[in-house]
Amino acid sequence: MDKNILSRDGTSLAYESAGRGSVVVLVSGAMSTGATVAPLAAPLSERFQVVVYDRRGRGASGDTAPYAVEREVEDLAALIEAVGGRASLYGVSSGGALALRAAASGLPVRHVAVYETPYAMSVEDLAERARYGERLTAALAEGRRGDAVELFLRLTGLGEDVIQGARQSPMWAGMESIAPSLAYDDAVMGDGGVPRELLAAIRVPVLAIAGDASPAWMREAARAVAESVPRGTYRTLEGQTHMVEPDVLAPVLAEFFAR
Repeated sequence: MDKNILSRDGTSLAYESAGRGSVVVLVSGAMSTGATVAPLAAPLSERFQVVVYDRRGRGASGDTAPYAVEREVEDLAALIEAVGGRASLYGVSSGGALALRAAASGLPVRHVAVYETPYAMSVEDLAERARYGERLTAALAEGRRGDAVELFLRLTGLGEDVIQGARQSPMWAGMESIAPSLAYDDAVMGDGGVPRELLAAIRVPVLAIAGDASPAWMREAARAVAESVPRGTYRTLEGQTHMVEPDVLAPVLAEFFAR
């Protein structure tokens, strides 16, 4: 990240941009930084000015207590202002929930595209999200960052063998370093359900995408987003999972953002 701006509360945000044209901001999800979505910037930058940033509390960006979802919306507002005053947003996973919240709050946004925003689609899943939030809060309050990461990995459906293998890997220290930001994504997701009232307030076109090789509930969640906004479109990508291939996703986003 080679540039910095200050958000409204004084938090330093690191970002970089590539390409020319109308602005597209990429919003990363949980346990990730701007570097996670950077591979998508390369194909998109052939047609747009693509902005990648580290959300607060991760990567090269700063952090300021106390956290509130509104601060992350202000971060996007400051970023959009710095790069021209108007932008389209793409958010992956819980980053999609943040992008949708930003659009609903009235930020100068042209379009919003989201990929597999993980809204719970059953009473059982909502209860699981609530338990996860309680345990995550406790783990972080007690400084048990590794346990917090484990809780998140279990929530995503990884098996115990895989989780314990990850804990022994070189990447674990980096995961623990941004573990406090898991609480931020949990807050962005609200109670975990589809925020239909909030989505109904979005006045710009929204594209909700899912991979057809992902679990059925993720496709259901994407469809629910598209149906809850006034100008929504739902689309699936053949053969794709939650770890979507940038070269498959980029043409779909480019077509949508160019409208």
